[in-house]
Amino acid sequence: MPLYYDDDQTMLAETAQAFMAEEGAIAKQLRHWRDRDCKDGFGHALWKQFAEMGFTGMLVGEDDGGLGMGHVEAGIVLENIGRNLTPSPFLASSVLAVTALKHGSDDLRGRWLPGLIEGESIYTVAIDEGAKHRPDTIKTKAEKSGNGFKLTGQKDFVLHGASSDMMVVAARTSGSDDDADGITLFAVPKDAANMSHDAVRLVDSSMATHTKFDGVELDGDAVIGEVDGGREVLNAMLMAGRVGAAAEGVGVASGAMDMTVEYLKQRKQFGKLIGEFQALQHRAAHLYSEVEIARAVTIKAAQLLDGGSEKADLMASVAKAKVAKAAGLAVKEGVQMHGGIGMTDEYDIGLYMKRDRALQEFLGDQYYHAGRVAEMSGY
Repeated sequence: MPLYYDDDQTMLAETAQAFMAEEGAIAKQLRHWRDRDCKDGFGHALWKQFAEMGFTGMLVGEDDGGLGMGHVEAGIVLENIGRNLTPSPFLASSVLAVTALKHGSDDLRGRWLPGLIEGESIYTVAIDEGAKHRPDTIKTKAEKSGNGFKLTGQKDFVLHGASSDMMVVAARTSGSDDDADGITLFAVPKDAANMSHDAVRLVDSSMATHTKFDGVELDGDAVIGEVDGGREVLNAMLMAGRVGAAAEGVGVASGAMDMTVEYLKQRKQFGKLIGEFQALQHRAAHLYSEVEIARAVTIKAAQLLDGGSEKADLMASVAKAKVAKAAGLAVKEGVQMHGGIGMTDEYDIGLYMKRDRALQEFLGDQYYHAGRVAEMSGY
């Protein structure tokens, strides 16, 4: 397939770009909620607007009331979220949680999806159990208790954990901590007893939690998919999230690059625009090529995921690693080319560096995914 958008996707991109630039702008959203020390880190009114635009349920099937779109379309929205650093639960709710809920029962989908589609609810996922993303090891346990389960353990850096109406939790129902099998996913409502959240503000001003489960009682209806068969659902959820995070990273990279190029066209030094200096032109040209390569590989990963290709998992890690490298270059070059003022809070370029730093760690950094690519390629 061509690595560019078709007519419908181009129309969506134009709509999302205009909407996010206006309603999701840095001054209107990120700075607004950050400077007020908002406990959620995002605006619920904007989330309602996401729903009115059809964004919240774009990956939900038409039979469940959604738009039935694919990950290419979700990536278009995420790229514009990244470009404007718009704080929202879109990636956690409308990509990760929705991907998990697709494997749930009719009753489970009927319980949770309508609120998301209407923009009334937000969801998240609880996977990691440490400072780094290591989903192969799951220590949180779910033991049989009557007709349900009792959940015990801790999940770390759960995005929007204290703000979510439900979190998808990966827990071990059998086997040892490092076993591939024996994983079950649960839909845990926010009012579950014996669940507590220790909220932390991340470097990009988004909110996460260290969430503890001290014997949380869940009925059997909370199971997503099959008991002990959750690894397949977890992997599908991680693939979708990684491609989505890569798309958002492309937006962060392109937003930082555009801001830097505009600055090069305005800032004068020694009586000349600094954009006329050949050394900076070479750096800007190199950055442009890296960002475009990152965008292409991310579109390819989304296309393979939508097509159900066996290579989707490999390309998801290729995209996550490549985007992390390109976005890291974009924000560093941006700060350096802005000079001293790039280190101040007055200019937005530093906010792109902070968002890139948090996004790189989410669902695995470039070294984790480079390792996965090597392993899946036979090295």
